[in-house]
Amino acid sequence: MSEQKFTRRDFLQSACIGVSALAVSGSGASVLADEAKDNGNKKGLPSCDILVIGSGGAGLRAAVAARKANPNLTVVVATKMMPSRNATCMAEGGINGVTDFSNGDSYKLHAYDTIKGGAYLVDQDAALKFTEMAGKVIAELDYTGTLFSRSKDGGVAQRMMGGASKRRCNFSADKTGHILMHSCLDDAISNGVKFLMDHELLEISVENGKSEGAVLRNIQTGEIYPVLCKSLVIATGGYTRIFYNRTSTPYIATGDGVAAALRAGLGFEDPEMIQFHPTGVANGGTLITEAARGEGGYLLNNKGERFMKNYHEKMELAPRDVVARAIEIEIREGRGYGEGLGSYVLCDVRHLGKEKILKALPKIRHTGLLFENIDLVEQPVPIRPTAHYSMGGIEVVKIDDMSTKIPGVYVGGEASCISIHGANRLGGNSLTDAMVTGYLAGVGATNYAKDAKFGNGENASKLAKQWQDKFKDVTSGGTTEEMYKLREELGRQNWDNMGIFRTQDKLDLLAKNLEEIQAKYDQLKVPNSNPIMNTAFTDYVELGNLILLSRCACLAAQNRLESRGAHTREDYPKRDDVKFLKHSIVTLKDNKLELGYKDVVVTEFSLDGRKPA
Repeated sequence: MSEQKFTRRDFLQSACIGVSALAVSGSGASVLADEAKDNGNKKGLPSCDILVIGSGGAGLRAAVAARKANPNLTVVVATKMMPSRNATCMAEGGINGVTDFSNGDSYKLHAYDTIKGGAYLVDQDAALKFTEMAGKVIAELDYTGTLFSRSKDGGVAQRMMGGASKRRCNFSADKTGHILMHSCLDDAISNGVKFLMDHELLEISVENGKSEGAVLRNIQTGEIYPVLCKSLVIATGGYTRIFYNRTSTPYIATGDGVAAALRAGLGFEDPEMIQFHPTGVANGGTLITEAARGEGGYLLNNKGERFMKNYHEKMELAPRDVVARAIEIEIREGRGYGEGLGSYVLCDVRHLGKEKILKALPKIRHTGLLFENIDLVEQPVPIRPTAHYSMGGIEVVKIDDMSTKIPGVYVGGEASCISIHGANRLGGNSLTDAMVTGYLAGVGATNYAKDAKFGNGENASKLAKQWQDKFKDVTSGGTTEEMYKLREELGRQNWDNMGIFRTQDKLDLLAKNLEEIQAKYDQLKVPNSNPIMNTAFTDYVELGNLILLSRCACLAAQNRLESRGAHTREDYPKRDDVKFLKHSIVTLKDNKLELGYKDVVVTEFSLDGRKPA
C-alpha cells in the first residue's frame, strides 16, 4: 500500500477559500456573493451561516460540532495564521479528564479540585458540567485518532499534575497540544469546514441588539470587508501578550476577540486573573511543561534545596499560583541565581534518566537546547515564572451553549470566561476547556443559526469603511521603531507593576502609565502604506488591543482588595470571601471603562472548610 500524505499545499487547495466564495446556498455549498440575495443576504455581502474566529483547539472543535449538528449549514473558520500555529500547539503537559474510576476518582472530585485550585472564584455549576464532559471528551478524542501515549494495558496514559488529588491528566509525551490540534484539524477538514487563511478580526458588528457578523482584514491583500453570518463564534484565545517581554504564549495571543467583544458591548470578566506558569525558561519565558514536575522533576535554589517543601505539602505539584510565588520569594530573598530580570532557579530532571526524558519529555529537552543551550539529560535548566494563561475572558451567560448577552454571539476556549478556572487554572484543564467549551459553542451557534436570518449589513459595512479609512490615516507616516518601543514599554510596565506580586501603589502607577501609553498609541503612524502583507499594521492593531486589555486588567486589580489565586496583593494578603467572592466585570461605554461585579455561583461545595458539602 502506498503512503498517502496530506501536505500544506493540499490543505490550501482543498480547505481554504477566498472571500468571493463566502455566500450561502441552501445545500451548504459556497456560491458567488452576488447570488446570496436569495438566502436573505439582501446586499450580497460575503456571508456564511456560522463564522468561527480562531483556529486553535476551541475554534476547530466548535466548527466540527457545528458541521455535525447541521451539515446543511456552511461553517467557515477565519484565522490570522496557519491552523497548526497557535497556543493550543504550545500546550504540553496533557488534558484532564476522569476515565478511570477504580482509584476513587470521580467527576465530582475533579470538579472539587478545579474549584479549590481556582480559589473558589469558580462557578460551581459550570465546573460540574465541565468535569462530567471532560472524561467523555478523552474517549472521543481517542476514537478520532489522537495519538495519546499508552499505559501498559494499552489505555491512554495518565500522569499527575499540580493541584490534582488523583492521576487524571491524559497525555501525548510532552507535546499533547500539538498532537491534539492536528487531530482536531484533520477532523475539521474531513467534515467539510472551510478556512479563510490570513484573516484578522477587526470588529464585531451588532445591529438591532443582535450579531450580524464581523469585519475582517485579509492580511495577504490588505482588503477590509464585512462578513455577515447568522451566528458568530469567538475562539481567539487569551491575552497574555500584555506581558510582551515575558510570556510562554505565541505572539498572536493578543486578545483580539476579547477586545472586539468589549467594543461591541460585551463584558470582560475577571480580567485581572492572569496565570503565571512557574516554569518558563530564563531567557524569554518559553514553557517548560508542568509535566516535568509531574514526572518527578525537582525545583532547586542556589543552595541545592528542594525549596517547595517550605511552601506546600505537595511540593512541586502544588497549584501553579503557589509554585510561582514560591519561586519569586526564593529569588527576592537571595536564594536564586542571577540578577534582575535575569534571575532564576533550577528545574532538575536528570534523575529521571535519559530514556525517560527522551520518551516522556522530548519537547522540553529541545526547548532547553534551543533557548538555554542546555541538555536536560545532563544539566538542570534555569527557569522563572512566565505569563501563561488568561482565566479572564468574554462574559458567558450559560455554559450549556456558551452564549453571550448579544444574541448570535458565542464564545469558547481561553477567550471565554464562564468561569471554570476562577482565580487559578489547574494544569491539564486548559485543553479540556478548549474541547468542552468549543464543542458547546459550536452546537449553540448551530441551534441559533438554523432559525436566524442575515442582518441587513448596514452597520457591518459602516464599520468596515471606518477601518478602511483608519488604515489610510495610520499608514501615512511615522516609524515602526516608535511602535515597537511602545510595545516593549507596555510589557515592562505590566510585568513590573501587575506581575506576580501587586500593591495599590504599583497598580495606581500602572494605571497612570497606561494612560500615557494609550495617548502615545493614539498618535502613532506606520510608515508602510502598501496594503499587501502589511505586518506593521497587523502589529499596530494587536498593540491597540493589548493596551485596552491591560487597562481592563489594571482597573479590576486596583479594586480587588484581597489576595486570591493568581491575584496576589501584598497589601491585602488574605482572601476575602465576604467582599470579593464575586467576578469583576469590565465594560466599555462611550470609550470609558466601567467596573461592575456579579456573584460567584456556589452549589455543591462549601467555602469554610474547603471540603465537599
